[in-house]
Amino acid sequence: MYPLLLKIGPISIHTYGLMIALGFFAAIATIRRLSPRAGLNPDQMADFAFWFLVVGFLGARALFVITRWQDFAADPLAIFKIWEGGLVFFGGPLAGIPFALWMLKKNAISGWKGIDVFLPAVTVAHAIGRVGCIAAGCCYGRPTELPWGIRLNSELVDVQYRGISLHPVQLYEASALLVLFAGLLWLFPRRKFDGQVGLTYLFTYPILRSIIEEFRGDSIRGYVVDGVLSTSQFISVMVFVVALVFLVIRLRALPAAAPSKGARAR
Repeated sequence: MYPLLLKIGPISIHTYGLMIALGFFAAIATIRRLSPRAGLNPDQMADFAFWFLVVGFLGARALFVITRWQDFAADPLAIFKIWEGGLVFFGGPLAGIPFALWMLKKNAISGWKGIDVFLPAVTVAHAIGRVGCIAAGCCYGRPTELPWGIRLNSELVDVQYRGISLHPVQLYEASALLVLFAGLLWLFPRRKFDGQVGLTYLFTYPILRSIIEEFRGDSIRGYVVDGVLSTSQFISVMVFVVALVFLVIRLRALPAAAPSKGARAR
């Protein structure tokens, strides 16, 4: 755990903040790469992406503050100390995707094409950000005796879990996200319709997140059903269902495949 990466005089470089910045740049690079393949202007999409990522980041921070409101009410200025960690990922898409769709519609750009470009970028940014979570000591796992367990001593870790071996759920999720990112990049040139890549992300990530939640140990996540269904799992279920419905609708809207030349009329 290395929350403070470097200190030069009065300037402090926090590992968490650095990883967020690296994730941001990786996302922009991904958007610039995919945009031309979707028939979109890469410069314009990169500009849109900047605001999409900013709004998403603010949404993720806002949801974190809401989940720990009692702590922040006692120290409101701590809301702005993002370098110390503290984001709830689902707050990002919940704020960023509606904003992005509004922005794309305002500029007469297909929202389906937009999510195909934006959501792979979100995936790689999220993966890099999760590495920062280890450095900050947040989003930690349950106790484990497995040899790859990690020990954290951050103030963000519940007292009873400090200094003991925990599941490195941050690395579990980062690894799963990188695999998902690779899968989305593979799918992108093979997509059958606009929106397929984005919808694939929206029904796949909730599954990954729900599984990883079973290994999380941080009580701050909160529960919709105490000890059974966490807040993130509840949101995952809703996102999964909505994405699956839209995926089915989009698939049914595809034109029927033309019969092969050798097929006989019946």
